[in-house]
Amino acid sequence: MFRPTLRLSGLCLIVAAMPAGAKDKDVDGPPPPVFQAVLDCKTVADSTARLACYDKAVGAMDAARAANDLVVTDRATVREAKKGLFGLSLPSLKLFGGGKDEEVTEIEGKVTAIRMASDGFPIFTLEDGARWKQTDGRNTFPKVGSKIKVRKASLGSYMANVDGQPAVRVSRLAN
Repeated sequence: MFRPTLRLSGLCLIVAAMPAGAKDKDVDGPPPPVFQAVLDCKTVADSTARLACYDKAVGAMDAARAANDLVVTDRATVREAKKGLFGLSLPSLKLFGGGKDEEVTEIEGKVTAIRMASDGFPIFTLEDGARWKQTDGRNTFPKVGSKIKVRKASLGSYMANVDGQPAVRVSRLAN
């Protein structure tokens, strides 16, 4: 349970630290120079020279990855990050592939903690550390261990079903 929260916190720090102009940067543009160097090795005709080119380029790529100048990930990790950020308002970033992947429209989980807000509506904490607050509707009487499904609704809102009950409107709280 600690690792996803740590990953999400790290991802949020990365997003917050990005310069304002980075939100418009096109992910489909040219690859980073350290990665392009590996691709360029394909064009070297002599096999010995090509192997030397690959060795040098891969060494530089590994050094960049070790220095956190290059981040390598896979589609499953991106999907998990999107699920962890579901419901949060973030700047429009093409950090996750610029819409090539399917959009996360709902998440499912279990309630791990509950507290009541001053307005009497519950605040649910889910397994991944995400906190959601009921904003209207009838009381759902959630319990720790209750299954919850949160989905996008109209006009940027979110609806949640707790243990299969009728949906209530919720909003994501920053952790």
